[in-house]
Amino acid sequence: MTTANTADIVIAGAGIGGLAAALALHAKGIHAVVLEAAPELAPLGVGINIQPAAIGILTELGLGETLAATGIRTREHRYLDHKGTTLWTEPRGVDAGHEHPQYSIHRGELQMLLLAAVRDRLGPGAVRTGLRVICFHQTPSGVRVLAHDESGGAVEIQAAALVGADGLRSAVRSQLHPDRVPLSPAGVDMWRGLSELDEFLDGRTMILANDEQATRLIAYPVSRRHAERGKALVNWVCLVAAPSKSLAGDAGWNRPGRIEEVLPHLADWDFDWLHLPAMLARSPRILRYPMVDRDPLPHWGEGRVTLLGDAAHLMYPIGANGASQAVIDAATLAAELAEGDDVATALLRYEAARRPATTAIILANRNMDGAERGIAGRPGHDKTAELATITHRYRVAVERRQPLT
Repeated sequence: MTTANTADIVIAGAGIGGLAAALALHAKGIHAVVLEAAPELAPLGVGINIQPAAIGILTELGLGETLAATGIRTREHRYLDHKGTTLWTEPRGVDAGHEHPQYSIHRGELQMLLLAAVRDRLGPGAVRTGLRVICFHQTPSGVRVLAHDESGGAVEIQAAALVGADGLRSAVRSQLHPDRVPLSPAGVDMWRGLSELDEFLDGRTMILANDEQATRLIAYPVSRRHAERGKALVNWVCLVAAPSKSLAGDAGWNRPGRIEEVLPHLADWDFDWLHLPAMLARSPRILRYPMVDRDPLPHWGEGRVTLLGDAAHLMYPIGANGASQAVIDAATLAAELAEGDDVATALLRYEAARRPATTAIILANRNMDGAERGIAGRPGHDKTAELATITHRYRVAVERRQPLT
């Protein structure tokens, strides 16, 4: 029975993966408590994409209507050059034949709708904020999880298992893999923002543009509520080759950036349907951080402790798969634990199902990033056929690892 100091499963981290895991476990009749370091959860971040396989899982968890009322059903990826010429288009989601859509959505809004569902179904005490997981100790019958509250006081919780869904700087991962903490920088700086525009193409298209210096711009609408008001809330990200990889230690989601840092990289860009400086200027806040991942782990967990989401498989945002893989992790974890046998054995099955798949995607994202930068840097090169090949190879590498959608 779950109490203030015991739980079937303790989940470290109330991000998208941790909350999805709590919902998936609850649907299987397994109690979970989520410990979150932040004293209060707020809708932070910018736009992300959730792929059809993950949308299928969230729909089965009863969130289909809420997602439809919040995000944008992405119809198409449109690849452009820096003058706005269309080089290649690729259908997405239902338009590509999937059973479920691809949603472009504000990361914070997705987290808030997951949080509301967890509190509604599991109870208001299911997510305990202001508790940072510090370490754990395994016993023959369970796990003792030590957390610190906002005043630094110690709180200990007994659980049958611990799931480290505590993200980029996971304390659970650090204890399991103290020799594998460093980040792997890509040599790319990213600036991101959200801008409200009067329109953005058909309201359901994502653009992916590049120039001959391998500068890239990705932009897409993320808000159904804005669309219903005749507006477009556009998430944009500008990716620029960095002269050094020294910023990797500053990786995070809330480092401020400035428009003056971005505009010089887009000075020669000219879309006749979109004034890029005006779009950037409409962002009330710009974030800057390096693009990083981590080398795949040889194993995730140990005994009654495992990892999920970014803590397990931090990947480049190329391919827009990070949050989707966390949701798939969550469903797989719940399914294995629901088998009712030994917890450690169930966690091994979970890892066996998910680690090879996410390792393949980490590597596919690296290959995709390198390929996109490679073709961008060849002046006069006909990029259309090569873009088609690159996107096809990536799709095959990723989708063969996913559940049916």
